Amino acid sequence: MFDKILIANRGEIALRVIRACREMGIASVAVHSTADSDAMHVRMADESICIGPASSTDSYLNKAAIISACEITGAQAVHPGYGFLSENEAFAQALQDHGITFIGPSAEHIRVMGDKIMAKETAKELGIPVVPGSEGGVASYEDAIGVAEGIGFPIIIKATAGGGGRGMKVAKNAAELEVAFRTARSEAKNAFGNDEVYIEKYLQKPRHIEIQVFGDGKGNAVHLGERDCSLQRRHQKVFEEAPGPCITHELRAHIGNICAEAVAKINYIGAGTVEFLYEDGEFFFIEMNTRLQVEHPVTEAIFGVDLVREQIRVAAGLGMSFTQDDLVLNGHAIEVRINAEKLPNFSPCPGTVRTFHAPGGLGVRMDSAIYGGYTIPPYYDSLIGKLIVHGRDRPEALSRLRRALGELIIDGIDTTVPLFDALLAEPDVQNGEYNIHWLEKWLDAQLGTH
Repeated sequence: MFDKILIANRGEIALRVIRACREMGIASVAVHSTADSDAMHVRMADESICIGPASSTDSYLNKAAIISACEITGAQAVHPGYGFLSENEAFAQALQDHGITFIGPSAEHIRVMGDKIMAKETAKELGIPVVPGSEGGVASYEDAIGVAEGIGFPIIIKATAGGGGRGMKVAKNAAELEVAFRTARSEAKNAFGNDEVYIEKYLQKPRHIEIQVFGDGKGNAVHLGERDCSLQRRHQKVFEEAPGPCITHELRAHIGNICAEAVAKINYIGAGTVEFLYEDGEFFFIEMNTRLQVEHPVTEAIFGVDLVREQIRVAAGLGMSFTQDDLVLNGHAIEVRINAEKLPNFSPCPGTVRTFHAPGGLGVRMDSAIYGGYTIPPYYDSLIGKLIVHGRDRPEALSRLRRALGELIIDGIDTTVPLFDALLAEPDVQNGEYNIHWLEKWLDAQLGTH
C-alpha cells in the first residue's frame, strides 16, 4: 500500500479523497493555486504545496508542476479526482514514466475511451449496444447529409473530442443540417482544438442511464448497477438517483453484465462509467468516462462500498474487496448538485459565504468544501456541494431530500437550492417520469429561460 498520495484536484472531491486516505492510514498531499491557499482541502490534508497562480491552466492543469510536487513531497501515487487531468492520457503516461502510480485506468484506456469515435467502435467490438450513426468522423457537409439520410432525421452532431455539450448540435431536417454541421465544427475547434465531428441518430425522449463498472486490471470486473442522470440543463447533470426509476432488476442485470464483461476483456483497472441513452427498453452507448463520477455517492449509498478506497486498493495491486455476488442493492439514493449560481439565468455567483450549516440525520451526506467565511473564487467550476440522501425506497429518499434541503443554510451567495425545492413539488419528478429534455422544457415554462 502507498504511504503517501497526492490529490491533483480541489474542492469537495479533494476532500473526498483525503478522507479515504485518512481512513486507510495513508498520508495525503493537497496541491493548490494561489487562489485556493485558504481552501478546505488545503487545511485538511497532511501536507500542501502551491503549484501555480489562480488560472487552472497554470496550476491544476500544469502537469510538470504536479509531478514536481510529487517529487518534492515523496508522494508515490496521484489521485486525479474528476475534471482537470483525470482523463488526460499524457498525464497518466508522464506519471508512469516518473515511477508514480496514477490512481485510475491505463493511459491507453483513457486514450481509447477519450476519443468518442474510437470509444464507440471499441464498445461495438465488446458487444455493447450503440446508437446508429456514422462510421468514424464526418469531414464534409456532403458526407453529413449522406449519413443523415441513411439513418433518418433527426440527427445529432457531436465533437469527437467533446464533452459537456460543446460541439453538439441537433438537426431535424436537411435544411438545418448545414448550419448545425458548420457550427458544431467551429465550437469543437474552439473548445478542444479539434474540429472533427461524428453523427448519430437523435433519440426523441431518452433517459440518461449510466452503469458503474469497476475492474482490477487483471481481467476481473463488476458492475454496481445504474444511475439515472436524466435531469440535465445544457447537457450538465443536476439531479442523479440510483437505482433508476424505470430500470427493472432484469434490465439492470442484463446491461450491467454486458458492461462488466466488456471492461474485464480489456483488463480495465479502477472505476469507470459506461453511459447510455435509454428509450423503449433499449440501451444505446454514448461514451465511457474513465474516472470517478461526480455522482458516485449515490452508488456508494445503495451498495455500501467506498469507491475511492477501492480505487486506491486496485492501484496498489491489492485487488477489489468484493465480488459481484457481494453487491446487494439496498434502498434508493438521490444526489443534487448545489452550484454557486444565480437563478433564473444560472450565472456564476462567486463571493463570500457568511454562514454554512450542513444538514444531518439518518441517511444524509453533504459533500462540500465551503465553510463560513470562505470566499468562493471566480476561476473554477461553480459546484460548491453535493447533497446526497439515502432511504429504504424512492418515496422515503424524496422526503429525506426535501427535509435536508430545508436544513441546509448557505448564506451570502446565491445557490441552486431553490431549483431543487421547486423540482420536488413537480409530479413528474415525484413519479420519476422524466427524460433528458424534461428539465429544460420545465425551465422554459417556469423561469422563462434556461
